[in-house]
Amino acid sequence: MLYALALYLEEQFDLPGAGLFRFITFRAGLAIIISLIISMIFGGSIIRMLRRLQVGEKVRDLGLEGQKEKEGTPTMGGIIIILAIVVPCVLLARLDNVYIQLMLLATLWMGLIGFVDDYIKTFRKNKDGLSGKFKVLGQVGLGLIVGLTMLFNDGVVVRMDADEARSKGYEIVETLQVRSRTGELKEVANVRATLTDVPFVKESQINYAAAFAWAGKSAWLWGAACFVLFVIFIITAVSNAANLTDGIDGLATGVSGIVGVTLGVFAYVSGNAIASDYLKILYLPGTGELVVFAACLLGACIGFLWYNAYPAQVFMGDTGSLMLGGIIGAMAIVLRKELLLPLLCGIFVAENLSVIIQVWYFKYTKRKYGEGRRVFLMAPLHHHYQKMGLPEPKIVTRFWIVAILLAVFTILTLKIR
Repeated sequence: MLYALALYLEEQFDLPGAGLFRFITFRAGLAIIISLIISMIFGGSIIRMLRRLQVGEKVRDLGLEGQKEKEGTPTMGGIIIILAIVVPCVLLARLDNVYIQLMLLATLWMGLIGFVDDYIKTFRKNKDGLSGKFKVLGQVGLGLIVGLTMLFNDGVVVRMDADEARSKGYEIVETLQVRSRTGELKEVANVRATLTDVPFVKESQINYAAAFAWAGKSAWLWGAACFVLFVIFIITAVSNAANLTDGIDGLATGVSGIVGVTLGVFAYVSGNAIASDYLKILYLPGTGELVVFAACLLGACIGFLWYNAYPAQVFMGDTGSLMLGGIIGAMAIVLRKELLLPLLCGIFVAENLSVIIQVWYFKYTKRKYGEGRRVFLMAPLHHHYQKMGLPEPKIVTRFWIVAILLAVFTILTLKIR
């Protein structure tokens, strides 16, 4: 909205400074500021409202130090994060951009699923919350929307040399004449294809349809189906992993902010013709606008930490954790960097695997020895360290440090090829 208004004022009245809104970097910086202000100003009011409504966390006794003190802390604080993402994004991003539309949809969609889950837990006094099958159904629904939009929307394209596009048989949406870095005119094509970047390999991309070359004319259809299923799996997995990570004060919030910054870097280079050509990654016209969304995400996470840092005044609940995981998964997919998620979201992966390993090993040893044994003192992983006697702030800080290292290494994959 502010973006459109600024352009109107510049064109009609030549208003000094309005042209700054043309720059993604300016709008991204402003988005962080507005997100922080919204989080810190409205966050307190939302927390007081949640207290009045007695939306308090019901803490199960897990035998962890300081656990009882968390009883009654307001939950559903993810509302603050959603507000701090959506409002500045609507104000500063280009709303005609399909990628922005998808990310706003993912934010509200997953936020709603999490809100319903928290509502059932707190107001209906049902500790199980929303049925697991309905959660999965919601995640699958978002995956279908993202996957099908990626396949059929004319705004979702990869730009490459026109001759290369024709030789590989990609569906060409349009062709354009552009100037190369040397100043020469060349023909490029916007193509619709199930392509994604492969890390650690120079100038290499995977085409999902290529795996089904044996199917002849049906190869694209098989590839598209495989792509959509993969999208559904990623969004479901990352969303649930973020939900598991949200177990101690500030952990999921901080890790999500770090991941959001990294995805913002990938959005910038993928949406820039010169940078993508230099780094030999897919050039995705329009994805540069996601830098603004990533800035909103970062500002919202930092602002929420104002209240969520130890000792937390509010928990994000499933309203926040399912939403954060959902938008991280969706954003990686639209940037065609989903193969980097196991590295970038290493904290989420470790938390998820710790639960899987713990459950599997317990069942295995119970069958074999008649009694269940455990690999970890408690799962997810952060509870294991709590059982070892480490205080929450130390665990959270160390997990953040690991998340930063993983984020830096993920960015370095742009050159490690």
